[in-house]
Amino acid sequence: MSAAPAYSEDKGGSAGPGEPEYGHDPASGGIFSSDYKRHDDLKEMLDTNKDSLKLEAMKRIVAMIARGKNASDLFPAVVKNVACKNIEDPNQLIRASALRVLSSIRVPIIVPIMMLAIKEAASDMSPYVRKTAAHAIPKLYSLDSDQKDQLIEVIEKLLADKTTLVAGSVVMAFEEVCPERIDLIHKNYRKLCNLLIDVEEWGQVVIISMLTRYARTQFLSPTQNESLLEENPEKAFYGSEEDEAKGAGSEEAAASTLPARKPYVMDPDHRLLLRNTKPLLQSRSAAVVMAVAQLYFHLAPKAEVGVIAKALVRLLRSHSEVQYVVLQNVATMSIKRRGMFEPYLKSFYIRSTDPTQIKILKLEVLTNLANETNIPTVLREFQTYIRSMDKDFVAATIQAIGRCATNIGRVRDTCLNGLVQLLSNRDELVVAESVVVIKKLLQMQPAQHGEIIKHLAKLTDNIQVPMARASILWLIGEYCEHVPRIAPDVLRKMAKSFTAEEDIVKLQIINLAAKLYLTNSKQTKLLTQYVLSLAKYDQNYDIRDRARFTRQLIVPSEQGGALSRHAKKLFLAPKPAPVLESSFKDRDHFQLGSLSHLLNAKATGYQELPDWPEEAPDPSVRNVEVPEWTKCSNREKRKEKEKPFYSDSEGESGPTESADSDPESESESDSKSSSDSGSGESSSESDNEDEDEDEEKGRGSESEQSEEEGEKRKTKKRKKVPEGQGEGSSSDEGSDASSSSSESETTSESEEERLEPASWRRRTPPSSKSAPAAKEVSLLDLEDFTPPSVQPVSPPAVVSSSLAADLEGLTLTDSSLAPSLLSPVASIGRQELLHRVAGEGLAVDYAFSRQPFSGDPHMVSVHIYFSNNSDTPIKGLRVGTPKLPAGISIQEFPEIESLAPGESATAVMGINFCDSTQAANFQLCTQNRQFYVSIQPPVGELMAPVFMSENEFKKEQGKLMGMNEITEKLTLPDTCRSDHIVVQKVTATANLGRVPCGTSNEYRFAGRTLTSGSLVLLTLDAQPAGAAQLTVNSEKMVIGTMLVKDVTQALTQ
Repeated sequence: MSAAPAYSEDKGGSAGPGEPEYGHDPASGGIFSSDYKRHDDLKEMLDTNKDSLKLEAMKRIVAMIARGKNASDLFPAVVKNVACKNIEDPNQLIRASALRVLSSIRVPIIVPIMMLAIKEAASDMSPYVRKTAAHAIPKLYSLDSDQKDQLIEVIEKLLADKTTLVAGSVVMAFEEVCPERIDLIHKNYRKLCNLLIDVEEWGQVVIISMLTRYARTQFLSPTQNESLLEENPEKAFYGSEEDEAKGAGSEEAAASTLPARKPYVMDPDHRLLLRNTKPLLQSRSAAVVMAVAQLYFHLAPKAEVGVIAKALVRLLRSHSEVQYVVLQNVATMSIKRRGMFEPYLKSFYIRSTDPTQIKILKLEVLTNLANETNIPTVLREFQTYIRSMDKDFVAATIQAIGRCATNIGRVRDTCLNGLVQLLSNRDELVVAESVVVIKKLLQMQPAQHGEIIKHLAKLTDNIQVPMARASILWLIGEYCEHVPRIAPDVLRKMAKSFTAEEDIVKLQIINLAAKLYLTNSKQTKLLTQYVLSLAKYDQNYDIRDRARFTRQLIVPSEQGGALSRHAKKLFLAPKPAPVLESSFKDRDHFQLGSLSHLLNAKATGYQELPDWPEEAPDPSVRNVEVPEWTKCSNREKRKEKEKPFYSDSEGESGPTESADSDPESESESDSKSSSDSGSGESSSESDNEDEDEDEEKGRGSESEQSEEEGEKRKTKKRKKVPEGQGEGSSSDEGSDASSSSSESETTSESEEERLEPASWRRRTPPSSKSAPAAKEVSLLDLEDFTPPSVQPVSPPAVVSSSLAADLEGLTLTDSSLAPSLLSPVASIGRQELLHRVAGEGLAVDYAFSRQPFSGDPHMVSVHIYFSNNSDTPIKGLRVGTPKLPAGISIQEFPEIESLAPGESATAVMGINFCDSTQAANFQLCTQNRQFYVSIQPPVGELMAPVFMSENEFKKEQGKLMGMNEITEKLTLPDTCRSDHIVVQKVTATANLGRVPCGTSNEYRFAGRTLTSGSLVLLTLDAQPAGAAQLTVNSEKMVIGTMLVKDVTQALTQ
């Protein structure tokens, strides 16, 4: 078929039969067909093998669409021609992209083509294409749910895949399409547990969530016989042989008291899951850590759950969004497992920079953790929070004080007295919230607090918040016998203002009138009738109904005489005191970490967490048959020669192959997988080095260990196992079966460290004998209030052939430059903040420490030195409400309760100067005085050092030319021409890091501004005669100009 007639120049005449009809308008320029049977011809042309016919058909279809004709029935044929060729492309990226595009087309008519493409991709040689096929399965299922059976076959096939790239994606497809088909997981359970450590973070979250629900259906609850478990979680976790012996004795005793229940023995597959997920608590991904934490909370024995607390506390240093989700889950956990978070109480203290929602969640956790021991500390914190400017937070704090008073009877009177003092606060919202909480507390023991009720009654003249007024009226009515003189007068005042009150207050006025009528009708009869008459004609029908109901109930009449006799019992019946409970009390029925838990409502697609089974299902369903041909003798010999990374007392063998492991490793029990968790722990520790600066100490041993692991995997055949270790690994399965009870495996981990390989012992310097112990806690050792210290790197004591050992002590400069590169130079000394005369005996100095501020990396760390030169103690030293310019913020130091005469104290505060030298003005407050002080930073203190190579320096300098470059010529005096003096004066003036330089007369320094992170590059080109040129390159031109001025002044003095 020729294309010539279709694109003929003749646009005038009518078309012959079967030919295209041309538009009579010469400007129309398009082709359309009035004969819809032409679509059959176009389909035939698209199905042919000739590319020229396909091209012609495509042109005609595009022309039809351009003229607005409906060509939807040609869509499958077009897709088949466009996508199918790419799906068979030799390049795996193109094949995957074609499948991704095809599965994203939401047109039901191409479902058969999509299904064929997914089936073909599921058998592809490339793991990336198979991963894309797994992604396409939920898309097809949402388009056509009738394809479910065929998709389940594809999912079953992909679940058997041994590559880590596919695992997470296929489990996600399983969760979307057929989460009820647990039978598909049985054969792949152990493989998924073993692969978990190497799957990408997104996949780890999905797999852990799925395995949590799987475990709840397949294993018995580890807490079903809590009396048989260790009472002390630390003893159960860090056990010893003596503890185990005692535990065995206690189990026998408990078994005798509970003859109906068998002693709990943990399934080895259950232990495998817990062991292989534990290293992921050190993941750099907050989502992975949260997933493991919820798994442990829902699945682990009570004695082992505590291990997640430190990991969750570490996440509180992340962004506010992460903090919000973590604190929601911690608030739920802390209700049932309070002891888990008690050691980290200070980590939940509230910072002034926290958003309101974070403050309220931390307050919730602090309230949950409060007990008889720590309540004085918690109440002192709450006392500070009440002075906050955030009114919502203050209201939540007052409610928290009420909850503490309810839960801990010992401090009830203290809290009540403190709340009564708040009634004199200037802020009406604080007073109102205090009244509401006092009302709830007074219900517990009203007879003892008649004076407080009188005090509250006087507040009705001033307080205007409806809820507070209603609470006061309820209290006076409920306990009117304690205030017989005041109550009628309050009713008189309320009757005057009845029409102007809010509805909630009107209802309580009616209640007060009814109660006083029943107890003191002589004084209040007329007032009550007046109030009821006003309420009878109120606009709100609730108030009208309440007035009519009350009148019939309390005023005797012929119809309602019988009811009015019981009115006193109805109105003045003793009422139970309210129970102040946490709003998170019942949230644990949702799976932690889920959207439903966050919202406290069942979200679309949420799958309920199953209950534990009464009887354990058959564990043999997870066994995998191993074909005989896979048991290769050569492989067995190779395994015997492998040197394991961890020597084993619990039956853990050498590292198993993660992605391409043979079926033999899948069928064996969890003993084989424990080395995966060990190696994963080491690698995740090294991955996390950039995340948390507090763990700089002892890092060398961790990085050496992960490098050593890599070397071992490459040179397996060259290493031999010592005799003792070989015996340990040969008794693999037996020892593991005996250790799979509810006891923790940490004992065995400590034994593994004692039996570490000889090469590791040889390379460890003699002074670092405790390095293995430090490795065990690496990233999770948190000291919330200790600033990180920078340690110089020391070269290894013994030279090793390992790459890690060769590179460990390597530096880019000579030894004379090392101190200036690795340790911060002290800034200008102390400066006076408050003179002892102006401070009435209180002298205050400050200094810029140049250490990172632990609360906020964008803040300048300022050390404040207090000295009491008076004869009396100074109490309550704190920072008052600062009046700061826009952008500047202050992180206050903790209040100093008392400073005795002659004593000194030091505090650290953070100031974000917003890359400017504007002064931060604030008040230093004592118990009875306020002093206005001001800290203005030199420009050199607004930056932090950056260490870079000479090439990097030149590259960055080239980007900051023109207006970003400031140059100044100067003459160096004779006393300032040595390298040491020049470097010392520059680094004392500005907090910059020295950059190595190949030229002897040139000095280079680099840093970044703390707030915006803008680069500041300083170059000093000094000539032998003393002439020099100072150049500063920076995006911040103002900072650059001021820095040139300060450095020039320092060098020429």
